[in-house]
Amino acid sequence: MTKLGYYLGQRSVNKAEVARRTGLTRARMNELTLTETSKLRAEELYLIALAINVKPGEMLEEMYRDLTLITGS
Repeated sequence: MTKLGYYLGQRSVNKAEVARRTGLTRARMNELTLTETSKLRAEELYLIALAINVKPGEMLEEMYRDLTLITGS
């Protein structure tokens, strides 16, 4: 399961409803939530956030908070 899949699962979001509201296909929603190698595009994240009534920035931050910058000299 992907970070998006976990995020939506924690909120008990109906993926079919999100697909309908965003214009994404059910197949694309399944790919984005189940396939680790899928790439979530910025516009898809934005539409999904709008469909589930969350701020896109907050959704992005929660999903990717474990990322850090590489520190060096």
